[in-house]
Amino acid sequence: MIAGRNAQLAWFLFVAFAVQAGFVSAASVTLPVLVPQKVAPDIYLVQGKAGVASQENRGFNSNAGFVVTRDGVVVIDALGTAALGEAMVVAIRNVADKPIRKVIVTHYHADHFYGLQAFKKAGAEVWAHAAAREYLDGGEGAARLVQRRADLAPWVDESTQLIPADVWIEGNRSFTLGGTQFDIIHLGPAHSPEDVIIVVGKSGVIFTGDILFTGRIPFVGEADSKRWLQTFSKLIALKPHTMITGHGAPSRNPAADLTLTRDYLIYIRQTMGKAVEDFVPFDEAYAKTDWSRFAKLPAFEAANRINAYGTYLLMEKESLSK
Repeated sequence: MIAGRNAQLAWFLFVAFAVQAGFVSAASVTLPVLVPQKVAPDIYLVQGKAGVASQENRGFNSNAGFVVTRDGVVVIDALGTAALGEAMVVAIRNVADKPIRKVIVTHYHADHFYGLQAFKKAGAEVWAHAAAREYLDGGEGAARLVQRRADLAPWVDESTQLIPADVWIEGNRSFTLGGTQFDIIHLGPAHSPEDVIIVVGKSGVIFTGDILFTGRIPFVGEADSKRWLQTFSKLIALKPHTMITGHGAPSRNPAADLTLTRDYLIYIRQTMGKAVEDFVPFDEAYAKTDWSRFAKLPAFEAANRINAYGTYLLMEKESLSK
């Protein structure tokens, strides 16, 4: 038993030395194994854990996916660490011996694009909506990276890079690869200014990014929740068979699954809007609000107060514009 412990200690010290010396990446020391789920013919999902990014889940809390065509693979989102990006490249190559041609980023939030450097190394071209440039150029992206390096070390470390798009999309864009058409539709500002969805040919499958969460409360932050609510009718109008969300299981009943995200946004706008109207300070309003309907859902403890405060500020801004 003592020998086993000594061996574990020796291995830990070796890894720590190798990382510090720059011989290996901390995030790549223990590359996770990802198992894609087949959602439809040639369409796959890599599903993250419930809740927010943490040391426990090693930053693996978001979804990504890929579509295999005759002439190559199109990836949607890149997960939240370089190690996860590397693991996803491996997972894709275990499914299809084809080049990875493009990665479409639904939005530039840390849990969806920190894996991009692995895909760039694999030769992929990155596409995203041009509204994300503000996140990268305005300092928010750099500030979040500092925070992630502290909270998710060693999975996010000094080697983690903020990768911009090779192709910045204005409005909507479509392309065809290997006989499959991809329609990229800009629905932001909603969860983020740059939110896009991806409609995959005639499959009935839509990748929604974080416009839709299943099985947990959404992260709202400073999002434009009013516009976000308006996107739901646009999604339903597309009559999807399956929606692959930014977090949670695939939605096979889109109209029903939109209810949780929609109802949460409506409730938080109503409660915080009433507090603003009645000049109730945020702390008092938050304490008096009945959160019981949502309190047991994953990510509530981590996200709800942030969501409420962001919405409170938004409702103040909306009230001044009336």
